[in-house]
Amino acid sequence: MKKNKIFIACDSTNIQRIKEIIKKSKTSKLKIGYKFGLEFLNSKNGRKFVSQLKNQITFGDYKFSDIPNTCSSAIKAIKDLKFNYCTIHISSGLEALKAAKKASGKTRLVGVTILTSLDNKALQEIGFNRDVKKLVYHQAKLANKAKLDAIVCSAQEVKIVRKVFKKEIITPGIRFNSKLKSNINDQKRVLTPKQAYKNGSDWLVIGRPITKGNIKNNIQTLINHLN
Repeated sequence: MKKNKIFIACDSTNIQRIKEIIKKSKTSKLKIGYKFGLEFLNSKNGRKFVSQLKNQITFGDYKFSDIPNTCSSAIKAIKDLKFNYCTIHISSGLEALKAAKKASGKTRLVGVTILTSLDNKALQEIGFNRDVKKLVYHQAKLANKAKLDAIVCSAQEVKIVRKVFKKEIITPGIRFNSKLKSNINDQKRVLTPKQAYKNGSDWLVIGRPITKGNIKNNIQTLINHLN
């Protein structure tokens, strides 16, 4: 039976906390990987911890965004960490995406579309005149042109992304109850795990709904939700 795939967001600077998340999230019912974001990767002992982590699916969520040479050099600089996945903002542009892809080697390069913390109002404030879905669709075409290995987008956009991008789709902004405002935190475009998989997500990224409180109980809640 095919297992649902989850990346657990390890957002902390506390090594013991990260070890606890990894230990207590083990289950045979799900395929689990661990996503390390800027908070952990920029912490004093974060890089060392990741370099010593064995037999796990790892995701370096660096969200690189810079000129082509810098993106390429940054990818090369983390090769020793042997991440399975690593992110770059699609808004870096086609040449930067191509340069990063060329440098990525065995690491799957993941293009980040519009962050799930943004909505149409926020995009207008930044200066974009397209709505979220049209912009994400356009970015997905660019990711395909750059031959990226995967895309990060909201579960709300998976169906339109799939029209132009046939590889892996990874979706953050996941909440067990997407209508309860107290659960949403700083996210704007959210869906439940079941809704996300129904839309065609390959991987879900889940942080606080799993890591806040009793991790084992939260994992079981997720499993029950999906059954």
